[in-house]
Amino acid sequence: MKAVVWHAVGDIRLEDVPEPKIQAPTDAIVKITTSAICGTDLHLIRGTMPGMNEGTIIGHEAVGEVLEAGTGVRNFSPGDRVVIPSTLSCGYCSYCRAGYQAQCDNANPGGKLAGTAFFGGPKAAGGFDGLQAEYARIPYANTSLVPVPPGVTDAQAIMVSDIFPTAWFGAKLAEIRTGDTVAVFGAGPVGQLSILSAYLQGAGRVIAVDHNDDRLALAQTQHAEIINFDTEEPIAAIRDLTGGIGVDRVIDAVGVDAQRPAGTSGDQARQFDAEQQQAAPETNVQAGQWVPGDAPSQVSQWAAQAVAKAGTIGIIGVYPQTISTYPIGVVMNKNLTVKTGNCNHRHYMPDLLRLVAEGGVDPALLLTEHEPMTDVMAAYREFDQRQPGWVKVALNPAA
Repeated sequence: MKAVVWHAVGDIRLEDVPEPKIQAPTDAIVKITTSAICGTDLHLIRGTMPGMNEGTIIGHEAVGEVLEAGTGVRNFSPGDRVVIPSTLSCGYCSYCRAGYQAQCDNANPGGKLAGTAFFGGPKAAGGFDGLQAEYARIPYANTSLVPVPPGVTDAQAIMVSDIFPTAWFGAKLAEIRTGDTVAVFGAGPVGQLSILSAYLQGAGRVIAVDHNDDRLALAQTQHAEIINFDTEEPIAAIRDLTGGIGVDRVIDAVGVDAQRPAGTSGDQARQFDAEQQQAAPETNVQAGQWVPGDAPSQVSQWAAQAVAKAGTIGIIGVYPQTISTYPIGVVMNKNLTVKTGNCNHRHYMPDLLRLVAEGGVDPALLLTEHEPMTDVMAAYREFDQRQPGWVKVALNPAA
């Protein structure tokens, strides 16, 4: 089958690889009908999420059809249409039962202390082959698959595999209450759905901060108030918009690959340079592609400064374990609450799929590109370089 395979930092390839097979009674094989490219995939290729095994199929978002189910999978049959959560979970440990599927005790072969297991990630995340492929093996399929409701399209369902639940989780972490003013840092695909989630959870105002004009324009169509951090100082702008107080809640939808504002210099630039070296000790930049973010702690700093005293910050942007810089002094002295973590996708997906099926929201409106798997390398290039219009990319393995 065709699959996107990670070989080294800056080196992914579309290759022919063996089709997956059932390895345990709780496995299923799914024929992928739609996959997608995510910003997390870029971390793996840019070098800001280290520890990948050569030969791993990447990708952690997919919709498909059950092709084969193991004898231990009692709730799915061949032909069932499913969406695959990005994170794996056993469904029966205490964490899964409590809704913390991202901290499942059993899914990660590294053991109970190993942390989140997800498709197409590094060895620390289990080393599981991912979903940018024609077929995929799904461990713990009885809980690592979610049925797609009738009437929900692939384009809608693929958004519920990862980024919509992640955005919803970010709004929950930020503790958004009715009438709150919320700042969302990052207007990429997760940021766009964070704006939507903030409004759905009761926000009165949402302020979006980015520097890509097309993404800010898309945020404005959702009635977010927009700030371009290259043309104005974002904290000053936020305080001006909030009577000098700051926002009630912040969602960090950027993470380690944050970019510094134009004109950053002096001590701040030197600090960011050191952080970038720590975050991505190995890089493979090629003609402007696969460039790691040059300001890993920028959004952490802005979030702490932007939020009002006693406010809350929800962090869903990816920060690998190699990152150790955080503005703890500002956070402590403002009595802030900071919540973060990998999304418990399986916990939120059924309700979000029902919301889509009932017509309450259409996340597919943010799916800007539909590309055949044969053009995946070109699609990665455009998405990596944040070309205008390339907000979220779906892949069709059959094309």
